[in-house]
Amino acid sequence: MMSDRKKPDADLRNYYTVFWELGLLVTLVICIIAVRVDITGAETEEYVLEEQEIVEMEEIIQTRQIETPPPPPRPPVPVEVPNDEIIEDVDIDISADLDFGSTLDMPPPPPPAEDEEEEDFFVVVEDMPELIGGLEGLQKKIRYPEMARRAGIEGRVYIQFIVNEQGQVENPQVVRGIGGGADEEALRVVSQAQFKPGMQRGRPVRVQYSLPIFFRLQN
Repeated sequence: MMSDRKKPDADLRNYYTVFWELGLLVTLVICIIAVRVDITGAETEEYVLEEQEIVEMEEIIQTRQIETPPPPPRPPVPVEVPNDEIIEDVDIDISADLDFGSTLDMPPPPPPAEDEEEEDFFVVVEDMPELIGGLEGLQKKIRYPEMARRAGIEGRVYIQFIVNEQGQVENPQVVRGIGGGADEEALRVVSQAQFKPGMQRGRPVRVQYSLPIFFRLQN
């Protein structure tokens, strides 16, 4: 019996050291694995995307600026200017008898304008022009206008004109008329008149002259 216990195969103490070292090694491996492995499980990482700011591109339409023209200037206010020129009324006696031998009552000539250029005619000369045939011969050439006859128009038409160096009438104008066609007839008759030209220092000159033409209805 003692001999069996002494056998090396039967002695368990010989394996004590081996089993202890093997157990220690297994324990160490388990510890290492336990340290290396995360037993809590992997947490799910959530990625939050930041909201990107949206930039809207708005197209700007270029507009054309319309230039407004400036308002027109205000018209000047008319200012009343006093007229110092006094026109003398000529009292025409339409009922007076025609007296060709008497001195004619001539209307005063209009005053010359200050800014008017120097005239090439005289108003008064040494020898005034003389009407050839006289005023009576000129009156016989008048044809009484029908319009004036129907309207009963009578009176005197004063004609102003220039007697040139040849004794001819230039630029006849009505200074005072009576209408009814009598003014036009007076211009026609005076335009045909012939004069002896006016003389100044022995030579003929242009002279301003006036004549009255009578219009009188026969009863």
